[in-house]
Amino acid sequence: MLTLFTAATGRQVEARVDEAQAVAQLVCRCACGDAAAWEEIVQRFHRRVYNICYRFAGSADDAQDLTQEVFIKVYRTIGSFDGEKASFNTWVTTVTRNLLVDHFRKTRNDRATDSIEAAQGADDDGPTLADRLASTTPSPLAHVESRERREMVHRALRQISTDLREAVILRDLQDMDYREIAEVLKVPEGTVKSRINRGRAELARLMQRTYKQVL
Repeated sequence: MLTLFTAATGRQVEARVDEAQAVAQLVCRCACGDAAAWEEIVQRFHRRVYNICYRFAGSADDAQDLTQEVFIKVYRTIGSFDGEKASFNTWVTTVTRNLLVDHFRKTRNDRATDSIEAAQGADDDGPTLADRLASTTPSPLAHVESRERREMVHRALRQISTDLREAVILRDLQDMDYREIAEVLKVPEGTVKSRINRGRAELARLMQRTYKQVL
């Protein structure tokens, strides 16, 4: 059993290394003006960037506009990427996060009654936070239950602080590890873990309260 586990882990590590090397080559080619390499980078990372933007913006149109801005920023600054300091995936996530923070700071006055993140209005093939949290709404109607939990989660997300929201989104929705999140948020790993735990606890409390209110 241990041998099988070790072999599987080794294959996963090799796959990640191969992926990192492939992306590094694309970045190098793109920095040298290779248009095909840039198109492949966009294809590889578009869904990830869009999902982050969508979770924060809550609107498909806004998310698409923000995603386009992110890739413009990535294209203009790709020459500054340093693979010795972080993975390209982490770097792209940092660029995305910084652009979102700047965007919502600039529009805060016009969005006084809104939060940074509106409730998600469309299904997503990727992992959802609702699926990771313990269900507080037992029901035999699994499909309806799942949709309702997603809506509850995203309503609750709007009510927690930005610091906690960011940490939970990057961990539970983007599946980043603690080290990567620490690099993106520029805080110690201990702080990341604390924010995630507090964010999850706050979300669970808000969801439980919401469920009781609709009974």
